[in-house]
Amino acid sequence: MTKRDIVTRISQDSGYVQDQVFDIVQRTLDVIAESLRNGETIELRNFGVFEVKVRKARVGRNPNQPEKDVPIPARAVVKFKPGKEMRAAVLKLTAKFKK
Repeated sequence: MTKRDIVTRISQDSGYVQDQVFDIVQRTLDVIAESLRNGETIELRNFGVFEVKVRKARVGRNPNQPEKDVPIPARAVVKFKPGKEMRAAVLKLTAKFKK
């Protein structure tokens, strides 16, 4: 699903013009991105939590040259932890994918 798909669906469900919905969706995503850039945690109840974590520096290996170590520096990454309701709903999909 793309941002355009989300805008179209919300527009159909709410009756708002797509341009208005697009502007609201884009502003929402901009606020989330800006907050994460500032190192803030975003908590959306019943959806999940976005937070910035720092991965430790580590040593990796090149599979084509396993004798050479490749240093991987520490870096900040965005982590998402789904909310309780979303986690339960997604867990129900397990049966579909096991076939």
